[in-house]
Amino acid sequence: MNYRHSFHAGNHADVLKHAVVLRMIRLMQRKDAPLCYLDSHAGTGLYDLTGTDAGRTGEYLDGIGRLWERDDLPELLADYRDAISLYNPDGELGLYPGSPQLAAAALRAHDRLILSELHPEDAATLREHFAADDRVAVHQRDGYELPRAFLPVAEKRALWLLDPPFEKGDDLERCVAQVQAAVQRMRQTIIALWYPIKDERQLREFYRRMGDAGLPKVLRVELGVRPMDTNLGLNGSGLMLVNPPWPLWEQLEETLPWLAARLAQSGQGSWRMDWLAGGP
Repeated sequence: MNYRHSFHAGNHADVLKHAVVLRMIRLMQRKDAPLCYLDSHAGTGLYDLTGTDAGRTGEYLDGIGRLWERDDLPELLADYRDAISLYNPDGELGLYPGSPQLAAAALRAHDRLILSELHPEDAATLREHFAADDRVAVHQRDGYELPRAFLPVAEKRALWLLDPPFEKGDDLERCVAQVQAAVQRMRQTIIALWYPIKDERQLREFYRRMGDAGLPKVLRVELGVRPMDTNLGLNGSGLMLVNPPWPLWEQLEETLPWLAARLAQSGQGSWRMDWLAGGP
């Protein structure tokens, strides 16, 4: 519960995570049927990039800051940047919407959001932020509990963002177990599991577990901003996408090389996308 996303809002990991999740929502909305969005570690609704926390780290400058004024964004990233622009109508980058706010703005009147945040102050802020939106339910609880608490959903279509702070040594194991639980309870659940890349060697068992978890489809998507074997901290991040909607992977083939080149902090940047289970 020590993690506060306000220090990291809009960084390179958020760019990858939020751009992909937003596109998944868009693709799911090709059908008129309602959907339910679940967010495991929702944080707060909106972050001030000019405030003390974001100013202390300046991480957003190497994330959304590098995309903000470009006019050559691939379509997927242009859609994401336009979603951020809604909160910055004067053209100056000052506010950054967190994943629950991005989802709430994108979802329709007949869709629903279930948001979980364990940190008491952030949960209170989130509840107040969405007090007037009857589509949104905010729960102060462990986000890993969402599958057993809420799946299957009445809408029969669900998108779950599993986005832990990774403060504990067993978080990767817990992620695999809860992804399995979600699919067991509702096989068609679409899941975006975000994870940090600090040393790729530490992730090998996680990759194996995800590939062997008995899931219908698992697409691994990774973005590196520094060489993966450095000891400088967050060298990159990844998404394990379970049951991703078509044609997301085709759109990412265009987007990821462009993004890796523009967000690189050392060298050329890197990206990877492959299927650990199933396939198109």
